[in-house]
Amino acid sequence: MIQPQRQPEMPDLRVVPVADLLLHEQHDAQRSEPLLQRLRTDGVLKNPPIVASIPGEPRFVVLDGANRVTAAQALGMEHIAVQVVDYEDPELILDTWYHLIKGMSVEQFKELLAGLAGIRTEPADLMHARALLARRESLAFLEYPNGEVCSLFAEGNLHQRTQRLNDIVDLYKARGRIFRANTDHLPSLLPLYDDITVLVVFPHYAPAEIVDLARVGAFLPAGISRHLIPRRALRINLPLAVLGNGDSLAEKNRWLSDWMKQKVAAKAARYYQESTFLFDE
Repeated sequence: MIQPQRQPEMPDLRVVPVADLLLHEQHDAQRSEPLLQRLRTDGVLKNPPIVASIPGEPRFVVLDGANRVTAAQALGMEHIAVQVVDYEDPELILDTWYHLIKGMSVEQFKELLAGLAGIRTEPADLMHARALLARRESLAFLEYPNGEVCSLFAEGNLHQRTQRLNDIVDLYKARGRIFRANTDHLPSLLPLYDDITVLVVFPHYAPAEIVDLARVGAFLPAGISRHLIPRRALRINLPLAVLGNGDSLAEKNRWLSDWMKQKVAAKAARYYQESTFLFDE
């Protein structure tokens, strides 16, 4: 007997005030500036930021889309379309990106790191460095192409240690090139990149920590938190003219609801369940 296919749950798209969106990470100027220019030129919001409600508040924490929100603020937009997700959805995964650094010498990186206040370094083998980070006893650890591993330590609470992470990223974000990696096994990355300086491995965070950081404005460095969102909405291509007109928030949300019904009726909304590689990003 052929089982009928279940209709996937549609994404929760809403128009919300830009002022109600709280970032938990720094925006990346190298990405937000070109995005700002594209928004001005194209006049459409291609992909909505992903946000989660903050319990007991009307505000939302931005899980993915800090650069889009920053660009919307720069454009003076009052409202923006977002996809609202449940941060306690078991299918939503909070992971961590690591930073693979190129474009500066190992000696230059070590010299800058040695001059950084509030950071203590300690040599370690890889397994011990992983264990220290998993227990949150260390702040992060470093892997160099020659096999050298070094744990980084800092004192203080979550917010103070987050500032130390920003201090570390500030050492290289303007001097080198950052590539995001999802493995701390540097040997598997060496064949893919030339002239690697170092791999910076960050801790894993809990959703409660992300919300706490957002509420007090203690941002993580850009490109660390990685949210894997089920049923993510992409390529909605909403006109900025609609989001920026003089209609009320309720009127804009009614328009968005009608827009989604029209997309579904025209079979223009398609759900892809399989994992996918894109080569035109």
